[in-house]
Amino acid sequence: MSTIIYPSPIFGPVKSRRLGISLGINLLPADGKVCTFDCIYCECGLNATRKAKSAMPTREEVARALEKKLEEMRSCGEQPDVLTFAGNGEPTIHPHFGEIIDDTIDLRDRLCPSAKVSVLTNATLITRDKVFEALKKVDNNILKLDTINTGYISIIDRPTGKYDLDAIIERMKAFEGRAVIQTMFLKGELDGRNIDNTGDSFVAPWINAIKDIAPREVMIYTIDRETPVKGLQKASREELDRIVSLLGKEGIKASASY
Repeated sequence: MSTIIYPSPIFGPVKSRRLGISLGINLLPADGKVCTFDCIYCECGLNATRKAKSAMPTREEVARALEKKLEEMRSCGEQPDVLTFAGNGEPTIHPHFGEIIDDTIDLRDRLCPSAKVSVLTNATLITRDKVFEALKKVDNNILKLDTINTGYISIIDRPTGKYDLDAIIERMKAFEGRAVIQTMFLKGELDGRNIDNTGDSFVAPWINAIKDIAPREVMIYTIDRETPVKGLQKASREELDRIVSLLGKEGIKASASY
């Protein structure tokens, strides 16, 4: 199994399919995964096989490491396009997520003012006021919504705790058009069950939810690396393009990563 565990608290920069030259900020331990989902397609592996033994980096450690890396890049004439909170699980789990966002914005403004601050989140914790308020401050709050079929969510995303889809969608609406929605489309079989979410039975109700949320943008993508669960397949370029076109007909800006 060739899954990825990222350094912590800073990794990269890397070339992102969606965001450009991205300097990663990993608020989770460097030796394992901590997440409120246990997605069968996660590039970091499954939670049970990637248990972390070390602690999360402190707020101070994140700020020091980020400042050092940005100063190194600037001295070499390099600038990131984006500072991206991602890594080994769900970044909003960190107990000082909000304060770290504030520190990051301050460092960005001082050392790389043209860079955007992005957070890749599975959105499970956006009903928490502190998380919601922090996400409102960043340039790109990229919120996962793979489907609105709760049975499919339990099979593919596999929440590790309570997952109230209606409450999460309501909080997505509360971003008032400033949110970015991110959705994984895939195909294949799991335990003999078809897990293709590219067809109209999944896409049509998902688009209705997207219309209610009224995001700034929708980013759809498919599998790009080896997955911890076998039998999963990429959605085709044609399938993704079709979904982008359907969103476009509703006046929703959308892009696909293949």
